[in-house]
Amino acid sequence: MAERDIPEGWSSARRKQSDEMTRLFRTEKSAIRRSGVPATDSSSKSVSSKNNSNSKKLAFNSHSQETIPTKGNSGKLPRWITSWVLWAFLLAIVPGTIGFMAMAIMLKLPSAPNCPSIFWPLASASVRMHCAQVAASKQTVKDLLQAIDLVKNLPQNHPLRSQIDGYIEDWSRNILDLADESFQAGKLEEAIETARKIPEDVSAFKLVEDQIVDWKVIWSKGEDIYKQAEEEMRERRWQSAFMQSAKLLRLNSRFWASSKYEQLNNLIVTAREDGRKLAKAESLSKSRNVDTILKAIKLAQSIGKNSYVYQKAQEAIPEFGLLILQLAENKLDKRDADEAIYIAQKIPAISAIESETTDFISLAEAQRNAWTGTITGLEAAIASAGQIDSNRPIYLKAQKLIASWQLEIEDVSRLEKARALASQGTIRDLSAAIAQAKLIPINNPRGKEARKEINGWLNQVQIIEDRPFLERAEELAIFGDDVSLKAAIAEASRIRRGRSLYREAQKKIASWRSKVQRIEDQPYLDQARSLARSGDLSAAINTAKQIESGRLLSRQAQKDINEWQTEITARNNWRKAREVALSGTPKALSQAIRLARRVPRGTPLRSDARIAMDQWSQQLLDIARTQGQSDIIRAIETAKLVPRGTQAYSSAREEIRTWRDFLNPPEPEPIPEPPIVRPSAPQSQPITGNTL
Repeated sequence: MAERDIPEGWSSARRKQSDEMTRLFRTEKSAIRRSGVPATDSSSKSVSSKNNSNSKKLAFNSHSQETIPTKGNSGKLPRWITSWVLWAFLLAIVPGTIGFMAMAIMLKLPSAPNCPSIFWPLASASVRMHCAQVAASKQTVKDLLQAIDLVKNLPQNHPLRSQIDGYIEDWSRNILDLADESFQAGKLEEAIETARKIPEDVSAFKLVEDQIVDWKVIWSKGEDIYKQAEEEMRERRWQSAFMQSAKLLRLNSRFWASSKYEQLNNLIVTAREDGRKLAKAESLSKSRNVDTILKAIKLAQSIGKNSYVYQKAQEAIPEFGLLILQLAENKLDKRDADEAIYIAQKIPAISAIESETTDFISLAEAQRNAWTGTITGLEAAIASAGQIDSNRPIYLKAQKLIASWQLEIEDVSRLEKARALASQGTIRDLSAAIAQAKLIPINNPRGKEARKEINGWLNQVQIIEDRPFLERAEELAIFGDDVSLKAAIAEASRIRRGRSLYREAQKKIASWRSKVQRIEDQPYLDQARSLARSGDLSAAINTAKQIESGRLLSRQAQKDINEWQTEITARNNWRKAREVALSGTPKALSQAIRLARRVPRGTPLRSDARIAMDQWSQQLLDIARTQGQSDIIRAIETAKLVPRGTQAYSSAREEIRTWRDFLNPPEPEPIPEPPIVRPSAPQSQPITGNTL
């Protein structure tokens, strides 16, 4: 078998493998020698050559020892032996040469077999082991499986079996690690396929299924978390989606915890931006403004198909369109067909509601024709609405309107005839027009319009009938006396309640009655005021009370009565106050002041009462001062009777304070004791250098 040297560029791992190979060669050779079988390995030649080389070195050393003289030899030594230059040279060269040779021998690797050219049926275990290690060092699934295959079939009793089993275990675990790397890279099927390539008869195989189960569980959890996050995004629950994505970080998978986590977060951020667009569109749609809702539709349409909120946006777009259609219907309900059609035509081409928009415009145009009120317009409306297919949702409404318009054509014909009769303006013609319009049932399309016309014509008839009564009453009221006014009231009262001129007649009647009441009641009020000026207030009140409540002058009379009664009360209080004050006692003076205060402000007696209250207050103060000379406590009680607001009030308060201070003099302030003076301690003299 050919030999080749191991290149110097091999890694340390391969050098270790070569060293291991040498050891294996030697172990195997020893085993073979013990068994008596000649070695078949190519390394035997190298070993022989090394033995020959060692024999030669031993012979050389023996020869050298024989030629070197000893101390016991007689004769003079050669001159070169005693030369120090020679020995210095030898000491410098020989050790370096020996070290160099030793290093070269140590670094010399044994020759390794050429694995690709080996005939494996005749290869020894050591060669198989060497080539298996070389293959396994490449750390690929294929090479590791090849390494296992090279050595796993060696006999169980082989001397290297324990080492072989250890290597097979390590290589199997290396395959499982490579499979895990595939799993961590996101290649689940590849990882499972790789793991199941491990031979079933190796001890590491029992880890394969457990590892595969772990991978599948992790992968399933990752998929569930991802799907749940996608569902949260579709429902626009962004916080929940981020919380779901964070769960990927806890999975024992670099693929899910890194790549898929980053991918999912980017998707959430993008979807959230689209969600904000949709939320803004939904907010705009609530404005009840056509142009603003159109902006909402445009914003929702800008969300791409790949977005997680695309489906929500597509569902919202028809709803926005229906909002515009609702605004158009509101205008149509207000009989503004032109504006309704204009709004509906602004709705963009939305496939989900395009047919509803088209039907609405067709029916709105039909109603616009019907609202012209002419037979021609109604016939055009019927023709337009009749074109709506029976499979359309609006078909039943169209048919109902068609039936209504057909009845309306008959009603319009009757109304036109009635209006022609009423245009003559006579009671007979108006009555005929009313009879013709009453032929239109109230529930017919033009029933309300007919009733409105009838009411108008009835008003005209009533005005024609009742106007003479009102004109005759106005002529009677021109004279202005009570008899003429009462006659005018009687004439206008012939217009009954509910008639067209009833309110106008009642307004004039109220005016004429007010004039009659003034004519009748003014003498009583004038007489009462005259009596009041003369001072006879009681007679004035009795005279004014003859004007009954509810009549024109009753409010003025009652106002005067209230003033006169107030003045009577003020006079009584003023009179009683003066009578009480005559006794001159403190109690009487205090009571007189209270009575005087009851005289209302604004009455003529108020100023007299004011002067009297100041005088009586001063009398109370004088009495108190007199009492203070003998009985201070009594004087204080009297001074307290002086009321606030009178001229003597401040002086009374001052006197009270003086008397109280006299009765309760303040305690004298204690005389402070003189401070105790204590002798101070003598001060110590400072120690100076001279003292020392």
